[in-house]
Amino acid sequence: MSTETEGSVRERLDELAQLKELAERGPDEQATARQHAKGKLTARERIDLLLDEGSFHEIEALRRHRATGFGLEDKRPHTDGVITGWGTVHGRTVFVYGHDFRIFGGALGEAHAQKIHKVMDLALAAGAPLVSLNDGAGARIQEGVTALAGYGGIFQRNTRSSGVIPQISVMLGPCAGGAAYSPALSDFVFMVRETSQMFITGPDVVRAVTGEEVSQDSLGGADVHASVSGVAAFAYDEEAACLEDVRFLLSLLPSNNRETAPRQPSADPAGRLTEALREIVPVSGNQAYDMRAVVEEIVDDGEYFEIQPDWATNIVCALVRLDGHVTGVVANQPAAFAGVLDIHASEKAARFVQFCDAFSIPLVTLVDVPGFLPGVDQEHGGIIRHGAKLLYAYCNATVPRVQLILRKAYGGAYIVMDSRSIGADISLAWPSNEIAVMGAEGAANVIFRREIAAADDPEAVRGQKIKEYRSELMHPYYAAERGLVDDVIDPAETRSALIGALGMLRSKYAEMPSRKHGNPPV
Repeated sequence: MSTETEGSVRERLDELAQLKELAERGPDEQATARQHAKGKLTARERIDLLLDEGSFHEIEALRRHRATGFGLEDKRPHTDGVITGWGTVHGRTVFVYGHDFRIFGGALGEAHAQKIHKVMDLALAAGAPLVSLNDGAGARIQEGVTALAGYGGIFQRNTRSSGVIPQISVMLGPCAGGAAYSPALSDFVFMVRETSQMFITGPDVVRAVTGEEVSQDSLGGADVHASVSGVAAFAYDEEAACLEDVRFLLSLLPSNNRETAPRQPSADPAGRLTEALREIVPVSGNQAYDMRAVVEEIVDDGEYFEIQPDWATNIVCALVRLDGHVTGVVANQPAAFAGVLDIHASEKAARFVQFCDAFSIPLVTLVDVPGFLPGVDQEHGGIIRHGAKLLYAYCNATVPRVQLILRKAYGGAYIVMDSRSIGADISLAWPSNEIAVMGAEGAANVIFRREIAAADDPEAVRGQKIKEYRSELMHPYYAAERGLVDDVIDPAETRSALIGALGMLRSKYAEMPSRKHGNPPV
């Protein structure tokens, strides 16, 4: 090779190194300082926390927009305000994109959107999870409709990837207008308090249209979406803890719908007795207790990852491990509203059941439910339609499904909570179970109302009829005698019974009817 050629190659390599260094460094130190002053990390710092050390491979780092007008032709920074690529989390491939708020406020333009489209397409093709680190000011106004079309491409890819690869949205800054729909289409949304907000119309628009005065946080902050709207699954005080839990969630999920979640061997014996359950759950159906204590006693090493813990608290949804295998748990929560099913609880559980079924995660349903919540607000709000979402999700699920009835299971809520009649593979019950159309008191008042009304001592007759109904139709073996419960077990045997049933079902295969897709209630 000639000296001239060697010199030319070295010059070009030096130029390449400078360009890449410039792209990695970002616009200027002041922009980075402003980001840190807001309590926010830069996009690259976030990616470093999310991925295994040294595993990130960036793509299209030298991409620049080609828009003109409004001064854009003089501002063409590399990356165009979004960092894209792939790396590993706990050794498994994960794709990621992160908005760089230091460049155009993270606003999305044509080139910016095309970079995101590329990484989304790669994630789907490779069959690996996609994590978006959102911190952007919405569509780049100077680029007009091309920016809006970029969002459309993202939404279309979110939908195409749904149920194929896990999609996680991490909200680390503002997300307004149509941009909020990509997180809404993903499987899980993480938010950080004070620095992240999501809303379709901001406080200024709300004030102009309705006259309401509201701050960004009270309109669409992390706590609002985690406890009121149900949009966010998790809320955190700072970014590092948030991203650490994203890593933990990824460790519980399969890479795609053709794989199973990774098994993690545990020293917790599969046959361990759960004698504490005899004391945790009172026999009386009117006494409250915390269902999370039951979950903790059953699962490997007492560890569980609760989904949406602050929304619809009358039902618990959690990812756990049983004998090392990831399992989804859906459980009524008697400590909140007596564990009734209402609109929000039905939606929360339905979404979780659908997710577990899409990614071949077995389901365990812990039942202690007095029924659906009565009331005008619930009926007018569509409890029939929303309750049907949970019913549809269970009926449509083909993963291994085990039901355990702890205490009461009344009315339509018993059916909806994965009863044998809608397809549960195995149904177990404790000796404290009461399965009936309604509670004994209500049933006696309906069936024997005339006899009670005509009695000289109505209260004595009512008490007698309640006792009679309970002994005839609500004894713990009534359902077992009719084959609606497979076994009545000692609570101390719960862990070993669940693990045994799930182990038997691990090779389950269910043939679905030929159809384009169902038409679930929405």
